[in-house]
Amino acid sequence: MSYLDFNEIQIDALREVGNIGIGNAATAMSQLLGKKIQITVPKVNVIQLEDIFSRIDGEEVVYSVIARVLGDTPGNMLFILDKKTIFRIVESLVGEMGEELNEVGYSVLGEMGNIIFTTYMNAIGKLTNLSLFPSVPAVAKDMLCAILSTTFIEAGQYSDNVLDIETDFVQENEELRGNFYFIPMPGSLEKILESLGLN
Repeated sequence: MSYLDFNEIQIDALREVGNIGIGNAATAMSQLLGKKIQITVPKVNVIQLEDIFSRIDGEEVVYSVIARVLGDTPGNMLFILDKKTIFRIVESLVGEMGEELNEVGYSVLGEMGNIIFTTYMNAIGKLTNLSLFPSVPAVAKDMLCAILSTTFIEAGQYSDNVLDIETDFVQENEELRGNFYFIPMPGSLEKILESLGLN
């Protein structure tokens, strides 16, 4: 099924699934950092792959945490943050960093991603009665277009359905720039809708 075939009720349902997942992930992030994390209303879209690339600065160098979604609705999950945000988070947990992330910084970033991904998937699992769990996360630093391309291609998404969830995180009135993506393999979105009685 193409995303163009989804009706408004199905898209609203996917949006609500995303809202619940990202809300729980923000709570987990608050607990990890020991500070209140608020989120703006997530922008949740089911769009085509080329639409993602047309609205980003693909040459921007970012840090990312990537994990495979295993279980009933396989795919990939991706959490992208700019350098300023990453350093602010890592320094709040382990102290001041140098010019680049060291091994400890990468470890902290990977563990943060693991907590966020697991919490996100658990929330969706409870809502849909589906089994979802993450692989061990990988941390990468690269141009944004390279990270997105690799992640989408590994999920078998070339120009088909992409569930795009974009959320701004705010910590004590300081903006944390982060983008969160769930990239389902073909058929995974349909399984989520079927579990909700909407397919």
